[in-house]
Amino acid sequence: MKRIRLTPVILTVSVLMVFFGAPLVAQAQDVIKIGAAMPITGRFAFAGARIHEGLSDYITYTNEKGGIGGKKLVYIFDDTEYKVDKAVAIFKRIMAKDNPLIFYGDSTGLGKAIAPMIKDKYKILYGSTSFSSELANRANNPYVFVSGPTYSDMVGILLKYIAKKKPGARVAFFYSNTEFGKDPIPFGKKMVKQLGLKLVADMISKPGAVDVTSQVLQLKQKKADYLIIHGFVLSPVPALLKGCKDLGVKVVPMATFWGMGKMVLDKLGPLAKGFTGVMPYTYSWYDVPAIKEMKAFNKKHHPKTKHLTTYYTQGWFTGMIFAESLRRADKAGNLTGKGLSDALATIKDWDVGGLTAPVTFRDNKIPVAKVWEADVNKKAFVPISDWIYLD
Repeated sequence: MKRIRLTPVILTVSVLMVFFGAPLVAQAQDVIKIGAAMPITGRFAFAGARIHEGLSDYITYTNEKGGIGGKKLVYIFDDTEYKVDKAVAIFKRIMAKDNPLIFYGDSTGLGKAIAPMIKDKYKILYGSTSFSSELANRANNPYVFVSGPTYSDMVGILLKYIAKKKPGARVAFFYSNTEFGKDPIPFGKKMVKQLGLKLVADMISKPGAVDVTSQVLQLKQKKADYLIIHGFVLSPVPALLKGCKDLGVKVVPMATFWGMGKMVLDKLGPLAKGFTGVMPYTYSWYDVPAIKEMKAFNKKHHPKTKHLTTYYTQGWFTGMIFAESLRRADKAGNLTGKGLSDALATIKDWDVGGLTAPVTFRDNKIPVAKVWEADVNKKAFVPISDWIYLD
């Protein structure tokens, strides 16, 4: 799906006044602005462009359904190229010029950079591409949420599955030497002990590393049953799996969200046999009500679309959270950042049409997901667990 849609895009009061004149001033209060610093190009574009499309589309979908209490949503965004300094500048510019009530960010780096400003100065609802454990902390970041489980939750859900499947199993961690990669590891190590599992290997590597021979040998020597992979999207995962296959290493590889996309499955090919991982969203090849809505919207607006990625789903689902928070805050007569934060905290057992489990926010996150396994013949991930909650 090689497309970057930049519409529906920026609808500003100043532009409309050129065409409709002064009467629009009275309508300004019927507009709710959503700002975004999006990674549409750059090294994260494979996911960022799709996330942008999903969020943009859900905003359009909401407007087609009458908006929020008759108020139209306006989407104002710019491309960050996945650069933190550029993203921060975009955030400040959009806040100064348009003063949106909600903002969407492109990364953990941006979220951590602007979190103090959001808490102390801007006080707006903020979502992003990130599943950072640090950001999803209501006490420290009352206006910031993640659209699913945190990275720590994802690792914890995998460990709960392992403990039930094979009590006392030998577990290995393989993660990138990045802030993203290291995020869930301390929590994961604690959970290994709590669940009575054995951590037999703690391995770290650069993203895109070529030589992972030492890691393969360590897995063989330590006789690991399960390998939890985090902090990579693709490379060096194929090399690692090939090395395990060549040396006869009998280990179950398990990935977190960014390693569980259809793109990864296609790139792995036959190496995907037995590849398992955690995913908080239902894949688009399952026709649950929410997926049917997404497909119907795309058939109408983007008829050439062949596949809806998990990245698109994340953007769409975050749009759903924005809209639901807005509806609740609007009903309460408090369309402010504080009102939206309070509204978010009231979301419990919210039916989202099977896109994920019924949603209850806990500490500004949704700690639930399924474990899925690759079916090489179907070229799809299939569920091998029900929804698993991390208490």
